[in-house]
Amino acid sequence: MTAAPLPFAALDRDALTGLIGPEAAAVRLDGWDAKARESGRIAPVHVMMLGLRRFETVNLAFGEEAGDSALVEVATRIQHFAQEELEGDWLAARLSGGNFLLALNESCSRERWQWLAETLADLVARPILNTCSAGTMRLWPRIALVRAMPGEGADNLLARLAETLARTQRQAGSRVQWADGDMGLIGRSAQQMEADLLGALDRDEIEILYQPQYALPDDRLVGAEALARWQHPELGRIGASALFAIAERADHVAQLSHHIATRALAGAATWPEPLRLSLNITPADLAASSFANSIAAAVVEADFSPDRLTLEITEEALLTDLDRSASGLAKLRDIGIRIALDDFGAGFCNFRYLKLLPLHYLKLDRVMVDDIVDDPRDLAVFRAILTMAQALGLKVIAEGIENEDQRALIAREGCDYYQGFLRAQPMSAEDFAALTG
Repeated sequence: MTAAPLPFAALDRDALTGLIGPEAAAVRLDGWDAKARESGRIAPVHVMMLGLRRFETVNLAFGEEAGDSALVEVATRIQHFAQEELEGDWLAARLSGGNFLLALNESCSRERWQWLAETLADLVARPILNTCSAGTMRLWPRIALVRAMPGEGADNLLARLAETLARTQRQAGSRVQWADGDMGLIGRSAQQMEADLLGALDRDEIEILYQPQYALPDDRLVGAEALARWQHPELGRIGASALFAIAERADHVAQLSHHIATRALAGAATWPEPLRLSLNITPADLAASSFANSIAAAVVEADFSPDRLTLEITEEALLTDLDRSASGLAKLRDIGIRIALDDFGAGFCNFRYLKLLPLHYLKLDRVMVDDIVDDPRDLAVFRAILTMAQALGLKVIAEGIENEDQRALIAREGCDYYQGFLRAQPMSAEDFAALTG
């Protein structure tokens, strides 16, 4: 997780997705350029415009409600991708219809920016739950890329991107294009990235970081969420979402998951009781028939008590077969492992999950707490979730807590746990051990 962009007033946000709108995005881009010129340097601004090809057919085929839920899910995936993969100051915006913007004000190689675009396109193209039926749907993203020219205004920058995106959407097979027309650099191939990942696994280069979690209201340390990071020698830092996207193409998700789980559990084995470890579970993990047995075996191998382990699952992981997922998770619950529904509130949550899954926690996405201090409607929604969780016997974890006002408010309202940059950023196993000191 990285630092989120500065907040905008509620009026500058898209009503459907919660992202900032085009006017706020333009102001932010112009502000980056002005600040760079004042300091006498060139702003290292990189921008990508993502459009959903033939999105109007989604509304025709499934209805506007399903189309809206798909847009919310796309916005969520873009935000989570940015939080995990981008360092420095960034923004994510919805421009109009199925068009989105992602921009970074930080040094970034051309090769890395293209690779990030390709990876984001893969993530957006994954199946999305159709909230109006029992099925799923897919969207087909196209992306235009640009590095801003010195002194270039936002209007011209966005116009160049829009023209390139329109051209890309008309061409079959061309998913990512640069607005300057230079296609000489095509980035690292998928095969190269897959080989790089396998080498990194063999050399134990995938780092496990720990994001501390705290109880309310006393700020008592209760455990940590394990996060995977890979410092690629040419592309720089790669987060878990991108890691698993590479592994999925290479059919090595099981190997990567096992690597992360065993190393995270080994790192947590020496923690003092009752500190807990949280592990994120991927769709591929949950779909595997051997999933429950594999997790149980990893816990035994690490000599880690199962009642100190929490598995975090997202809505995406539940799309294939909810009943089978519930059955596998119930087996793990029976040996003491706890289950958290992650990113709750980020999309159109299917409340059937709350009925069928053996849950212990709801983990609120950061979008549910970003504006609760200033926006009465956001606070009302937050209170409603807490009331529902209480009625269901579930504990609530808030993530993305970045200031004392947020922490004080969620404590006052009765939230159980939180994590965020207010208290600690993700840290190495050694640093977390010192924290438990």
